[in-house]
Amino acid sequence: MTTIAVTGHMDLAPEAAGPVRGELRMLLGEFEGDDLVGRSCLARGADALFAQEVLAIGGRLSAIIPSRDYRETEVREADLAEFDALLDAAQEVVVMPYDHAGRTAYEAANRRLLQGADRLVAVWDGSAPSGRGGGTADVVSAARAAGVRVDVVWPPEAVRTSTQT
Repeated sequence: MTTIAVTGHMDLAPEAAGPVRGELRMLLGEFEGDDLVGRSCLARGADALFAQEVLAIGGRLSAIIPSRDYRETEVREADLAEFDALLDAAQEVVVMPYDHAGRTAYEAANRRLLQGADRLVAVWDGSAPSGRGGGTADVVSAARAAGVRVDVVWPPEAVRTSTQT
């Protein structure tokens, strides 16, 4: 059994979805579906694309939800159906013990994301940490410090709509 966690930018431009999805598909293609657990916080952008690709190859999805109010306060109206579908498809759902989303909840969710992971896939443009904590660069740094293999996915066609992680 191989557990692969994901971190990545939420603000992928619409035209980036196809190229990112293609690279994720290639990366995950080396695994037998039932031998793969994909771990994701199910955020829009990179997390959701990764979760969809894990399910598409028959892998198991493990969802790490940062707080009890995450869906209500952090998931945009336009992303609710996708979030709910992925949450329903997850074979494991861990809701972190925080009432409200925020830096502490995100940092704890990211620690849980990496716990026992064999690899981390980072859909990441290489940008430095934002200083808010819990962002893509922070998770990559934590994974590397823990000795977890990091696979960076950032095809040449990938673009972000802002600098938010």
